[in-house]
Amino acid sequence: MKTYSISEVAKELNLTPYALRYYDKEGLMPFVERRPNGTRLFKESDINALKIIECLKATGMPIKEIKAFIDWCSDGDSTLQQRYDMFMERKAIVEAQMEELKKTMEVIEHKCWYYKTALDGTEDIHKNTKIEIPITN
Repeated sequence: MKTYSISEVAKELNLTPYALRYYDKEGLMPFVERRPNGTRLFKESDINALKIIECLKATGMPIKEIKAFIDWCSDGDSTLQQRYDMFMERKAIVEAQMEELKKTMEVIEHKCWYYKTALDGTEDIHKNTKIEIPITN
């Protein structure tokens, strides 16, 4: 079975070795084996677990809650309902984030049109827009 060093895993996940050591310190990597000298040995399954941790982190989930998820995984099938419920909650949070980002994108697209039209000088942009907020430096 192939194993990976902390620097190889960090590079694969676009993290720093420091971040991985922090995750370990916070109890997010109880699955990672160590050599007798303390060097971490990562397996492919460890990298996959870290990808899930990064996914949860990207949703804004606090480290403490990610730790609870890792603990549930270690507890086995008796925690399947908690894990399912947690992912359903994360799904709802990400859907709300996506809806907010969609609204943000609409504003940005409108401003791109507005400034492109102003630069082109092809039409009177003031008649097609409600308000333009001047910002000076």
